[in-house]
Amino acid sequence: MPSPCVSLLVGTTKGAFILSAGPDRNGWDVTGPHCDGWCINHMAGDPDTGTIWAGGGGAFHGAGIWRSEDYGRSWTLARLTRGQMDEWAAQDPGFAEMIGWTDTPLPFEDGFEQIWSLGFAHGTLYAGTKPANLLSSGDHGRTWSRVDALTDHPSAKDWNPGAAGLVLHTIVFDPDEPRKQWIGISADGVFATEDGGATWARRNRLSNAEACGAHDHPAGPSNGETGHCVHNIMRAPGKTDLLYQQNHHGVWRSSDGGRSWDDITLGLPSTFGFPIRVHPRDPRTIWTLPLNGDMAGRYPPDAACAVWRSRDGGETWEALREGLPQENCFFTVLRQAMAGDTLDAPGLYFGTNSGSVFASLDEGDSWREIARHMPTILSVEAFEPGA
Repeated sequence: MPSPCVSLLVGTTKGAFILSAGPDRNGWDVTGPHCDGWCINHMAGDPDTGTIWAGGGGAFHGAGIWRSEDYGRSWTLARLTRGQMDEWAAQDPGFAEMIGWTDTPLPFEDGFEQIWSLGFAHGTLYAGTKPANLLSSGDHGRTWSRVDALTDHPSAKDWNPGAAGLVLHTIVFDPDEPRKQWIGISADGVFATEDGGATWARRNRLSNAEACGAHDHPAGPSNGETGHCVHNIMRAPGKTDLLYQQNHHGVWRSSDGGRSWDDITLGLPSTFGFPIRVHPRDPRTIWTLPLNGDMAGRYPPDAACAVWRSRDGGETWEALREGLPQENCFFTVLRQAMAGDTLDAPGLYFGTNSGSVFASLDEGDSWREIARHMPTILSVEAFEPGA
């Protein structure tokens, strides 16, 4: 069976779904729910082997990562921590038999509750957890180890959770330098390693912090740092250390790998939003989807959806509305729910907490709904097997 040209890996509160289309990216087919209806926070794939992973879990199941080696037709679960079901099964043989439970020890026992993010690069699969840990696997997700240098970071004793908890939600790679990596933790900021995870540096400083000292600004109120509640990070293409992030308090750009950040929110209708997306070949073309604010409902301003695009690295912005709902639009697009493919005319996609997936094949100029009535969408990733 030939693999599709592009698939969308969609994580939801009721399992994993796969949306597939041919080379024209029309007529999207939907399969799912996969993964026994688990809450799936994020998915990732290896384009060389076609392997797909889905990470999630929760208080009942504990944390786990599902793996498919046949483009989603069958799945194997690697449970990593215990959940409420283990306590019930240990005390109720009938329940244990019903769910096929055994008392086999789990790798991390009670160490964390959920998998929140996945990333695959340079032959290694990484996973971020809630509470925040970074895990790595060198055998395609069969066995895992904790990246202790991050867990034991000197600042860890002062880490504070965001509204969704203390989550490691973003994992970013340098495609040319395997030892370089960035991660985002809410609400504790950006961390980076340049030695393969042996050491980690916190990278949240405003670009003018040294010149100006303390800042009376919602993203750095006292010590010259950007808001630690980073929502999403992306690296620009090419041999560059150019990064972008959507923060709880605006959109930011770094030209030095996160060592300092510049505010590029001016021109957007709100400082609040979750996703950020960068063009696969143009480092100065970026997209974001602003919401009306933390305490104002977290839906598009004026209940009219727009994806905002910049062609100059965030110096100016334009609203893209064609094909998007412009009345009574109260959905939210979460931090991992915007994706893009790398085809010659790159596709852009986002999913909503009201169960719709929208696609654009003209860099955001126009949009169409390609799926609807799905469960709450937590993440969307484009998968291009064989790319």
